[in-house]
Amino acid sequence: MRFVWAVVAFVLATLMIGAGIAQRTVLRGPETVSETVAVSGDAPFTLLDGSVLTSRSGTQTLRIEGDGTIFAAYGRTSDVEAWLARADHATIEPAGDGEVAVTDVAATAAVSDEGAEAAAPVSPVGSDLWLEEFQREDALMTSLQLPADMSVLIASDGTAAAPSDIRITWPVESNTPWAGPLIVGGGIMLAVGIVLYALGWRHLRRSRGPRRKGVPLTATQPIDLAIDDESAERGVIAATPPRRRLTRGRGSFIALPVVVVSALALSGCSADAWPQLSASETPTPTATVVAEPDQQTPAVTQAQAERILTRIAEDVSQADAGADAALAGTRLTGPALAERETNYTLRATITDRAPLPPIPAEPLQILLPETFDQWPRTFLAVVEGSGDSADTIMTVSQQDPWSNYKLGYISELATDTFPELAPAYLGAPQVAPDSPFLLLPPQELAAAYADLLTNGDASPFASLFEADGDAFRAGVASNREQIVADFNQTGAETGTVSFTTQAGTQAPIALQTLESGAIVAVTITEDHTFTPSNPDAVINVPDTNPVASALTGVSQSSTGFTTTYADQLFFFVPAAGSNEPIQFLGYRSNVLSAKVV
Repeated sequence: MRFVWAVVAFVLATLMIGAGIAQRTVLRGPETVSETVAVSGDAPFTLLDGSVLTSRSGTQTLRIEGDGTIFAAYGRTSDVEAWLARADHATIEPAGDGEVAVTDVAATAAVSDEGAEAAAPVSPVGSDLWLEEFQREDALMTSLQLPADMSVLIASDGTAAAPSDIRITWPVESNTPWAGPLIVGGGIMLAVGIVLYALGWRHLRRSRGPRRKGVPLTATQPIDLAIDDESAERGVIAATPPRRRLTRGRGSFIALPVVVVSALALSGCSADAWPQLSASETPTPTATVVAEPDQQTPAVTQAQAERILTRIAEDVSQADAGADAALAGTRLTGPALAERETNYTLRATITDRAPLPPIPAEPLQILLPETFDQWPRTFLAVVEGSGDSADTIMTVSQQDPWSNYKLGYISELATDTFPELAPAYLGAPQVAPDSPFLLLPPQELAAAYADLLTNGDASPFASLFEADGDAFRAGVASNREQIVADFNQTGAETGTVSFTTQAGTQAPIALQTLESGAIVAVTITEDHTFTPSNPDAVINVPDTNPVASALTGVSQSSTGFTTTYADQLFFFVPAAGSNEPIQFLGYRSNVLSAKVV
């Protein structure tokens, strides 16, 4: 009977293991599903809409084939469409019933005479709009996992027709939850069958084996079959081996197949080969900052901002090396560009004139992007200093979809405290220049601080600004005292020195903080004027200060000189009604120009 049950166990084991293996092999369905799109026509660009990519779940594998260079980039759908507004292109969109349709779209944005230099885009390579871009020859394949609000731009070189063969592949969920239990159960049945077979064989041997006849015993001397020391001395031989040997032999025979079967059953069974008896719980973080319902999209992501800053740093470094103002102008604007143009001019005349500090790009410590879906758009960044250098704060703006981001304001932080900002993934709106919701409107901030520098505590705006920690204010007062003292050593009787301070022409940039305040960047200009006090006197440019001579082209003047310095300043302006004063955050000051009075 034991043999019968052993055979049954073997048959069940074979069926169960076979069924489990079949589920993982021949009975398993396809692991991927693909959609092939053929784009006809000669449009230089193709927009693969994000809704096509997310029509099925899972990672999207994109394969593009064509002749020559193949370019692909992805970004927010609204950004890609804005970039394509000046160019004819094809759009791949869902057509219902799981199908896709290719539609030709004509350019919708006209190019004005003033924007002729920014005509229809020629090459999408290197645009700051893209979150990531790829470029290969003849064939390009990449794996993506994009949300529905992001799309892919496909092109060749921007002028030739875009690649026509596009294939999208998604994984298909083909779990086999009973393969594991069947294989393991089959292994257990196999082990049971082996044990039953062994027991049946042992029973057969015991019941049918040869039997020895008994030794004739005398009536007076029976043979003692017990195994002990006395029997050994008498020369009696035991009829059976010790019980210890029988037990050890049987245990090893049964344990070996169980171990082998367990290893066979458990090897190669991945998680999708087992039933999920309970749903896995994903922890949900509690948001401390919630976006407004009507808040728009942040201008850049963290990775995008880091890449933009790296490009700016590299281009400006190259411009600094060759004193190339035109190249610097591709990545700088406003006061940041003006100070470098002046530096290039001075370096061409003054051989030992040092270049300005390089633009830092990493590590990006603070990022606050503007929430705005249109243009221009801006983000604020703070890059951590290295060694003894201070942290750098800057604003970077993009004027339209076809322009590079350009750095406009840059300063060194001069404070250890910083206002609390929204996280980078939420961003913050830009505050209007005339906003009445701040302690001082951004467009009035520069003039108020300029008056404070001129009149000190007598200024009507003195109570609005925090004096403690304002290193720039103290430095300006000290510097002016030193200039007057140096001038009076030789020119007190023949000339005078005066200082005027006014708001700069650059528009302020203000981004909102969490407590309804704003970080505001402004510029002011300082004029240092040296004039003779009588008609016979002249003002000579001292050898220790060749800047005025280099910028004006003369070394003396009977009417005097005016040297202008540009100051880039960052402030934290609290909300209107706040009891806190305006906090000074950072500054940078460099000579801007010089002229003969």
